[in-house]
Amino acid sequence: MSLLSLSGVRKAYGDKVVLDDVSLTIDHHDVVCLIGSSGSGKSTLLRCIDLLEDIDDGVISFEGEEISDPRVDARRVRSRIGMVFQAYNLFPHLTVLENCTLAPRKVHGVSRAEAAERAMSLLSRFGLADQAAKHPDRLSGGQQQRAALVRALCNEPTLLLLDEITAALDPELVGEVLEIVRAEAAAGTTMILATHEMDFARDVATHVCFLDQGRILEQGPPSEIFTSPREERTRQFLRRVL
Repeated sequence: MSLLSLSGVRKAYGDKVVLDDVSLTIDHHDVVCLIGSSGSGKSTLLRCIDLLEDIDDGVISFEGEEISDPRVDARRVRSRIGMVFQAYNLFPHLTVLENCTLAPRKVHGVSRAEAAERAMSLLSRFGLADQAAKHPDRLSGGQQQRAALVRALCNEPTLLLLDEITAALDPELVGEVLEIVRAEAAAGTTMILATHEMDFARDVATHVCFLDQGRILEQGPPSEIFTSPREERTRQFLRRVL
């Protein structure tokens, strides 16, 4: 059984169609990179998977359950999915450690001591142990994004969604965040990334999807998409960004 499947997913805001007949299958340990111009639907697709947006048509299934059914408890589904946003979205009134332990304690029922131990282990691994007692506004952008990744990983998610997580970072900070993602991919974490980092997608992804005007115009292994894309629109996009 695939971990995640989308079939005929459609999403519109009024008359503007943002996702149009999107179908995609993701297996355990896949690393799927969504590429395409800004406004092509990448972020909306991730938000629909995380049930932050309702879809207008189609089916999304996760771990064999149809999660796009409006009767599904979205909070229960999100407890198994981690999402990291471009703007970090850390709680400003909580310390880094408190940000990282909140969901394990409140959603998963993990004890305060166990949640703190797990969080500190990850913070140490990502070079943030000495920042644990600080509030997010005392951290650099790269540190905040690493803290957001730690917060997502503290829940031990089955699926990790990353939405343009390097877009708001200074160029010198992009590499340090991508190295963490690269390590998680190597460890077998299943993830879907919306990204403009083509070198990263080419090196790390198991599967690349090119989105254009809300449709997955082309998908396949990186070796195929980046060296011999079938669609002219894909070739135009890659000539611009590579």
